[in-house]
Amino acid sequence: MSMIRDLRAVVRPSSRVSLRKDAGASYDTTRDPGTPSAVVDCAVYRDGARVASDKPLPPQEAMRQVRRDGGFVWIGLHEPTEGEFSGIASEFGLHPLAVEDAVQAHQRPKLERYDDSLFTVFKTIHYVEHDRLTANSEVVETGEVMCFTGRDFFITVRHGGQGSLRALRHRLQDDPELLAKGPSAVLHAIADHVVDGYIAVADAVQDDIDEVETEVFSPGRRGGVSRGVDSARIYQLKREVLEFKRAVAPLLRPMQLLSERPMRLIDPDIQKYFRDVADHLARVQEQVLGFDELLNSILQANLAQASVAQNEDMRKITAWAAIIAVPTMVCGVYGMNFEHMPELHWRYGYPVIMGITVVLCLGIHRTLKRNGWL
Repeated sequence: MSMIRDLRAVVRPSSRVSLRKDAGASYDTTRDPGTPSAVVDCAVYRDGARVASDKPLPPQEAMRQVRRDGGFVWIGLHEPTEGEFSGIASEFGLHPLAVEDAVQAHQRPKLERYDDSLFTVFKTIHYVEHDRLTANSEVVETGEVMCFTGRDFFITVRHGGQGSLRALRHRLQDDPELLAKGPSAVLHAIADHVVDGYIAVADAVQDDIDEVETEVFSPGRRGGVSRGVDSARIYQLKREVLEFKRAVAPLLRPMQLLSERPMRLIDPDIQKYFRDVADHLARVQEQVLGFDELLNSILQANLAQASVAQNEDMRKITAWAAIIAVPTMVCGVYGMNFEHMPELHWRYGYPVIMGITVVLCLGIHRTLKRNGWL
């Protein structure tokens, strides 16, 4: 049971590096230039160790070795075409519906059970680095990992430029005792790897939301109203969080099934560790739901502030218009050119009228300023 105690240490790096610093190093999507097919790696594992081979094994040959000598085969593919995948699907007896989903991609996270295999879909999430969040910033990129789990085979089909499993494969190969548990150990490692990625992305998205929230409620305002936050930035971040939510929420039910319902293709010692994955996933889901609600509040607050700012501007315009109305009225009256008008020929008529006009304007200005209109 010592292997089980160290399971999490194997499938997760001992020290987690911040996503913002490690994003470029965590994902390797290169393919061997000499390999024209979609097969990234194909290996036979027996007694927890990778069986050495002088040359890359074709999937059919790997499966023949497994059927002859035991163990299981792990095949990794990246964006295979229907023609590239059809031979593998036929060799391993994969269900046509699952094969269609694996080739076409754009599937929601799910777990489907067929006669002799499990078909699992994971959405991978990658945080997109950016200097400053704008109305057109892409915050998260999504990919997909489809897993076919059988008694003696494990097949992964990846879509998208992120989410390479190469480093994970190497970590698993460093623990033969874990790999000896078979394909279900690999399925758990991938599920744990994907959910760990969710946690890292959630931390990075939290920083973006904190930045926007700080700007909306920043003390550097004019008249108590924030002037520097574009609502389109908040809306764009909300759209990206929604994309994140679509990856996390549907996966919770499959993880619960893998952790609670006995399955003959899942080793009982491995199954209990799916509970840990399901627990972490539930926490991420709560965090993402919190993001959505918080962004709604921030967006509403920003729109309310914009409305307050417009009302404040209208009050100031109205106040100055009221002040200017006094001299406008006086000038309008004395510009009518009637021959008989009061004070028209009086020596002190002009200074008296101008004085009264100034006093009225100052009185209106003082009243409006005292009432907060200016």
